[in-house]
Amino acid sequence: MSDAPPKLEWRGVSKRFDGKPVLRGLDLSVAPGGSLVVIGGSGQGKSVAIKIAAGLMAPDAGRVLIDGQDVAAMPAGERRRLPARFGMLFQGAALFDSLTVWENVAFRLVNADGVARKAAKARALEALDRVRIERTAAGLYPNELSGGMQKRVGLARAMVANPEIIFFDEPTTGLDPITGRAINALIREQVKSLGCTAVSITHDLESARKIGDEIAMLKDGVIVWRGPAAELDRSGNADVEAFVRGDPSPTPV
Repeated sequence: MSDAPPKLEWRGVSKRFDGKPVLRGLDLSVAPGGSLVVIGGSGQGKSVAIKIAAGLMAPDAGRVLIDGQDVAAMPAGERRRLPARFGMLFQGAALFDSLTVWENVAFRLVNADGVARKAAKARALEALDRVRIERTAAGLYPNELSGGMQKRVGLARAMVANPEIIFFDEPTTGLDPITGRAINALIREQVKSLGCTAVSITHDLESARKIGDEIAMLKDGVIVWRGPAAELDRSGNADVEAFVRGDPSPTPV
């Protein structure tokens, strides 16, 4: 068994909004090269958890560790470089309407990494190849694409810089089942190809089973169950079973 620390870890992470607790001492980790999917109902803290991990939001208490290093204790220069180690596929793809497809994919390369436009375009085209978008679409604008194609462009943008960790925020929301399955297959394929660590949040159980090595359920700001994706239907946890059935959460006896 490897002695390597988790690639990403939340340790006792808490967060409140307007005095209301959203995360209540979250403890969760994902191993290097692993794919963890966090499921749970709306308002349970899934999006907040990945925003804190990605450095988009600060916790009120607790720590986030990357490769065993406390992010808050890192030297300022190293902390500023952390975003370069991450990729993110946002819910709805979140493409820039005023930029072409290739410019969207290359945005981080040009504006954060200082890559020349010609080289950035070449890398963007390679990333588009990997998500099976024809290069003839590179000069189109997002409003000229279907929802599924926009999601593929978002995936290309998330992985163009070969990140160590990729976050997927509801990757199949708004897609029809066939397109959703295609996106799930692409995510699984590309994560394995890159050898990166993946953390996803979703309500879509088919997606969770497809892209996750492990699944964790977040409820009331804490993890109530975690296990292999194959064990989801026999978790033995009442909250998980209710979520899988689509029932309201069980009422304690």
